[in-house]
Amino acid sequence: MSDLETALNAIAPQLGGQSVTGLRRLSGGASQETWAFALDSGRPLILRRKPAGAGSPTGNANPLATEAALIRAATLQGAPVPEVLHVSAPGSDIGEAYVMSAIEGETLGKRIAQGEAFAAIRPKLAFQCGEALAKIHAIPLDGLPDLARSSALDELEKYETVYRNLGARRPILEAAFKYLKDRAPALERPVMLHGDFRNGNIMFHPEAGVAAILDWELVHIGDPAEDMGWLCTASWRFGGARPVGGFGDYADLLAGYEAAGGTPIPLERVLYWQMLGSLKWGVMCEGMYASYANGSDTSVERPMIGRRTSECEIDLMALLEAAR
Repeated sequence: MSDLETALNAIAPQLGGQSVTGLRRLSGGASQETWAFALDSGRPLILRRKPAGAGSPTGNANPLATEAALIRAATLQGAPVPEVLHVSAPGSDIGEAYVMSAIEGETLGKRIAQGEAFAAIRPKLAFQCGEALAKIHAIPLDGLPDLARSSALDELEKYETVYRNLGARRPILEAAFKYLKDRAPALERPVMLHGDFRNGNIMFHPEAGVAAILDWELVHIGDPAEDMGWLCTASWRFGGARPVGGFGDYADLLAGYEAAGGTPIPLERVLYWQMLGSLKWGVMCEGMYASYANGSDTSVERPMIGRRTSECEIDLMALLEAAR
């Protein structure tokens, strides 16, 4: 029996069972480990755990206890999220982690945007995403854990600093920085943002649609259109033809948001954050290539993702031309 299984057995009574079974690590997750297991009663559960000695690759990730608290806050607003059953502190036998209920569904973006299994439900998904975002953005800021606050100009400054430090010289990225800085909206109505709300971090069921919002490590306070724009960024469409996650239209996303009580957001503001999303991802891709080129990270994943800077440049060219 592994040390982790032994540690989980020790908390099984707190989870509603006597022991655990079928412990296995799942693939995916750039910064955190994800493990699946079941109680002896048969209930499937998920463990999200920080690897020993690991830090956030971006430096932006919240502690897992903060993640768990934010998911519980989202539950109170009726947002589709897993139930958090247990939080484990750093230094415990399990380590920094939390246990949540397992949700049935699919997270692979290409299957959701193009797969036949989702063809019937796909027209409803953008509206449901809007509803989910309205509930997340309705979470009261009072009483939340300490969270970073970021405006459009803050995001531009942060990513331009990264870009300059890379020594990159890419004219399309330069043009996008200038365009977005000249038109940056003020942070007028700050809300709690998911921070990584996109196809790939949302679990969908082929019959019910949105089943759970996952990966809460980048939650921060900011412009509500930021979450919408990130969902619409072309890199997260996975070959789908529609602008919202590859599966839906802007009008449905905005309508779902308003139907669930969200304050109306102009499409122009969403498009601004969509462009900023492409710029941010382009800078991140450039950074991944640089880490491979300088030998600090020799994994094949880095150059594979790094080449996608050019895809972001194509997206930015199209957005800049449309905005003329």
